Amino acid sequence: MEHIRVPKVENVCLVDRFSARKKVVGTLYLTSTHVIFVDPEGHKETWISHMHIGSVEKKTATANGCPLQIRCKNFLNVTFIIPRERECQDVCSSLITLSQPENLEDLYAFHFTASDATNRQNGWDFFDLKSEYLRMGVPNDNWSLSTINKDYELCDTYPRFLYIPATASTPIVLGSARFRSRGRLPVLSYLHRENQAAICRSSQPLSGFSARCEEDESLLQGIRKANPSSKYMYVVDTRPRINALANRATGKGYENETFYSHIKFKFLGIENIHVMRSSLQKLVEVCELQNPTMSTFLSGLESSGWLRHIRSIVDTSAFIARMIQEGVSVMVHCSDGWDRTAQTCSLASLMLDPYYRTIEGFQMLIEKEWLSFGHKFTERCGLIAGIDPKEISPIFTQFIDCVWQLTQQFPMSFQFNERYLLTIHDHVFSCQFGTFIGCCEKDRIDLRLRERTYSLWGYTSKYTSNFSNPFYQKSLEISQPIIVPVINPQSFKFWRAMYCRFESGVHPRENIIDIICMMKDHTESLDDHKKLVEKRIAVLNKLLGYAYGEESLMQAIQNLSSSESMDFRALLLNNTDNKNSEEIIKSSGTSPNSHVKNCLENYAEPGFEDGGTTRMSKSLVKDGVVSSGVNEADPVQIEQLLKELQSVAIEWKSLRNAVICSCAMPFEQHSKKHHCWCCGDIYCNRCIDRYVPLPGHDSSRPVPVCKACYKRLKYSPSPSVDDFQKLQEQA
Repeated sequence: MEHIRVPKVENVCLVDRFSARKKVVGTLYLTSTHVIFVDPEGHKETWISHMHIGSVEKKTATANGCPLQIRCKNFLNVTFIIPRERECQDVCSSLITLSQPENLEDLYAFHFTASDATNRQNGWDFFDLKSEYLRMGVPNDNWSLSTINKDYELCDTYPRFLYIPATASTPIVLGSARFRSRGRLPVLSYLHRENQAAICRSSQPLSGFSARCEEDESLLQGIRKANPSSKYMYVVDTRPRINALANRATGKGYENETFYSHIKFKFLGIENIHVMRSSLQKLVEVCELQNPTMSTFLSGLESSGWLRHIRSIVDTSAFIARMIQEGVSVMVHCSDGWDRTAQTCSLASLMLDPYYRTIEGFQMLIEKEWLSFGHKFTERCGLIAGIDPKEISPIFTQFIDCVWQLTQQFPMSFQFNERYLLTIHDHVFSCQFGTFIGCCEKDRIDLRLRERTYSLWGYTSKYTSNFSNPFYQKSLEISQPIIVPVINPQSFKFWRAMYCRFESGVHPRENIIDIICMMKDHTESLDDHKKLVEKRIAVLNKLLGYAYGEESLMQAIQNLSSSESMDFRALLLNNTDNKNSEEIIKSSGTSPNSHVKNCLENYAEPGFEDGGTTRMSKSLVKDGVVSSGVNEADPVQIEQLLKELQSVAIEWKSLRNAVICSCAMPFEQHSKKHHCWCCGDIYCNRCIDRYVPLPGHDSSRPVPVCKACYKRLKYSPSPSVDDFQKLQEQA
């Protein structure tokens, strides 16, 4: 809090970039973790995490006040007009300091505490690298597990467990590590179980103009021979050839083909981090244009080169996947083996293995290729102060964009949706979780992130329904296990939901995936409620005397539902057309439950005769519905019936008109709108944090409810019999 010079500023104006007339006046709050703008009239709040802030710029003061522009790493761009210049300067200085902590341990993750008492360990044990390689069939006769790096002495940016060819001896491994930049020697990344073709990864060799290393040559020959089905392998250098040539002058470079027999070399031309950083800056400038023409936007998009770079990454990954599909092993590297190498190895694995296209598998892919084998998240994302601006680059953003491009070409092959990708991308920069803090496995162990922070995977596991793709077809894992994308230029799209997601008016009114998920959930709720109601009606019909008549159950239900004015108390407790239920029970000399069970066993519904018992009555007795619906002291237990009927929302509110939650959180285009299954109203993520079984559902499975309904279900007294009349009048 010592960095906050001014915690609250009144009469601040939030400017709409697309309409100068749209101005909202409210109060700006600075907390230790967020900037919060509150609009009292519209009951709307805008929250900005300090760690999402990329730049803060104080502009020239005007007659209306002093503008303060905030650009965020998640592509939010807002401008506040602060009445007094001194206050604007204080806010600007505070935000610059708060958005750039001095040390990693000052990041939000080390101070964040979950509001719902979530176990801090949840998510950290979801994945194990050795288990993942076992899934791929490793170790085996051709590949072995090496513990030579167990103390991170061979390569401190690699995981402690490395998988290398079974023929590779310790001197070969040590010699190859000395010959590779930063000791990142060739190791196994992915093994295709069917044809034994492998994807290996490393960094560039320290070859200079003429140097060679026999140990490195032997290690690559071991990789080639570990695949008995092919007589050669590929070494893919993801850099442009001219960049690799330039590195030779610094003693690095690429492999000399003369020294590596039966190996083919290929350059695939993905640009370096500096070109990618410049490209994203140009793309952001295009997206921030005020009222651009079609030609201006398209020409700006083309000149940024962003989609061209995305296509280049996907093209390289597709080449690797095709080689593996053909049974040829591939070794991939760039310069240091943690930027372009991570992108292409993970994307190629995603194309080859349907497991990585599930929610759990995609997390495992990130854990393996980006977290275990290392990526400089701290530098590339600019998480702390003092980072060289030239080291910042959108490498992981490009990876997420490439995955989205694949989901557009294969919409039924991915279990997760667009919101899942956006959530992962946002939390890489938010530093709310410890998952992406640090640059390698060793860094995360040294920082004790497992004990001190929460895992992103633990958070996403609680909201799996938010991230599920309703079009996903699991059968495609068998019929289409490998997906190789089309790389024609027209196949690549501008990802509006990523780069323009906060711009109102540029998105469809409703997200089609959210609509389908809502319809699916609503249908499931109604079906579950219908099953319970059918069982309750069956029990009531027996008590009303229908069990002794010749009418079918369906006819009885129709008779009940067609009554225009029904006195439930008289119908249930004093039926004049049949014997009184209580008299029937008393004369039978049995308990209420036994009486109802006897009725069910003796009643045969036409068309469902099976040993004198209906299919529905069998399920009633078997599932114990009779005992739960009819109490020993009250044969009808009308209060329970009413509670069941009132606990399930028959109608859900439309998503179209929901623009703000009751807690004042606005619904943006990317925000998930949640229905309360009890009342049918729409809420945000933080207001739907309770999952409880509804009395009106047959399955008794926990479903999302709002806080008000949760309290009512848990603490409210049982309804009275007279409420049936009110329920009928409302209908």
